[in-house]
Amino acid sequence: MKKNIQPQIATSSAPKQNTTNANENTPGMNRRKFVEMTASAAIGFTIVPRHVLGGKDFIPPSDKITLAYIGTGTQGIRELLPLLAVPQIQVIAVADPNKEARGYRDWGINYLKDEIRKTIKKADWNPGGDNTIPGGRENGKDIVNTFYANVRPEQKYKGCNAYADVRELLEKEKDLDAVKIMTPDHLHGVLSMAAIKRGKHVLVHKPLSNRLIEGKKVIEMARNHPKVITHLIPWDSNGSMEQVMAWINGGAIGTLTEVHNWTNRPVWPQYPELPTDKPPVPDGFDWNLWLGPEADRPYSPEYTNMVFRGWYDFGGGSMADMGHYSLWTVFNALQLTSPTSVEPHRSHVCDFNGPVPFRVNNDFSFPMASTVRFRYPANGARGPVDLYWYDGGMRPPVPDELSNNSKDFPEEGMMFVGDKGKILAGFNVQDPQIISGKKMDALTNANSDKRNQVQQTSEALPLFVQACKTGKQYPGNFMEAEHITEAINLYAVALRTNQILKYDAANIKITNVDEANKYLKRDYRQGWDPATI
Repeated sequence: MKKNIQPQIATSSAPKQNTTNANENTPGMNRRKFVEMTASAAIGFTIVPRHVLGGKDFIPPSDKITLAYIGTGTQGIRELLPLLAVPQIQVIAVADPNKEARGYRDWGINYLKDEIRKTIKKADWNPGGDNTIPGGRENGKDIVNTFYANVRPEQKYKGCNAYADVRELLEKEKDLDAVKIMTPDHLHGVLSMAAIKRGKHVLVHKPLSNRLIEGKKVIEMARNHPKVITHLIPWDSNGSMEQVMAWINGGAIGTLTEVHNWTNRPVWPQYPELPTDKPPVPDGFDWNLWLGPEADRPYSPEYTNMVFRGWYDFGGGSMADMGHYSLWTVFNALQLTSPTSVEPHRSHVCDFNGPVPFRVNNDFSFPMASTVRFRYPANGARGPVDLYWYDGGMRPPVPDELSNNSKDFPEEGMMFVGDKGKILAGFNVQDPQIISGKKMDALTNANSDKRNQVQQTSEALPLFVQACKTGKQYPGNFMEAEHITEAINLYAVALRTNQILKYDAANIKITNVDEANKYLKRDYRQGWDPATI
């Protein structure tokens, strides 16, 4: 258990996680005795509980939650595999606008296929389609059915339904308890709201939305449905701020003034021009459903698999991809709320118009590299703090404390700067060290609750199930994500306009660049407005 610290600025943001075995918290059926007396005889017998009849680790259907898995691309399937192994969850449906495994990309040709084969215990499994990278709803359905048949045959599973349209799934699956959303970023907010207003619990990957006002609406809807459990998945990979806060509050670096966080993202192409080719839509792929709420345009594979995150319409950029994992815990510990201004610095691309070079006017895709400064006002005992985000190879200048000893920054990292010293840490605040300032002992149990790699772990998912059963929210819910969601979306708007933005949080408005306000919202296509979906 973590040491209870009473910091001067804020308490540690990292919550104590319940690591109790989920089966110990699941209410089993008690042994029942049924005695019936008749005039001629007394008959007594014992009914054996279902969890005994079913064998070790058997969980009766009444103690499970049913879940629909929305989004079966490569990352969706990768996170589906450990979820299937959680006995308290039963996947009953999948949804994806792509039917077959065609056109997918991944970090290696056989990585995902080998994971699938091992998990479902079928050594000769192949994805079909173009028979290269797995993906699509038919793969998702087959993986679910094969897993339950080969790994949990005692369940007498009825089979997994597959849908192209999530809206149809939500209408037809009457016994559904929860959804996990693994779609491209532009669908997260719309689908989360559609599920919440139907009373379905929601797991969703980052970001909560790639439009600020839509993200605010998702949070407000979750707040108005307190019995619907919501969870933004990257919380499970946030590190602890306990040690850093102990040093800051102990005066190790004086008054905190700056936080710097840098990543090696993007690790996908980000295009400086809109696609001009018009290839045919692949067989089995519903392009209209993939677009969802976004404006119609010709199909291009450069919008979709693995690269959607680089487009303002479909993604949230590098900060949406990685900043949730590193900064959410920082926001909580430092009590960062809304910035007063956002200052972008971005790379640009030039081209030729005949013999004359020109700079490409790009308001459609994120830049190859950027630095963005957020200015946060004082809050309680904490003074003003500037938060700097870096991507595309950008980093802060290496401080003398490192360069004088022939040391450099790690590829990804975080640094806390005070007026009397600096703390350097890993990207997720792991392994912090005072590199200048007042030397102080480290806490012996600091970072004891640091979460593991970026996925839904066997430890995290039972917490979601437990919350669904009790109706009690747990750390990482949508309401707690308001200010990190605000920062992620303001980052995108600042880069898109390439101007310093003054932000009025009370009115959710950019006050100095009026045209920037159009990027805070989205114009919904017919059939996709959250008010009617």
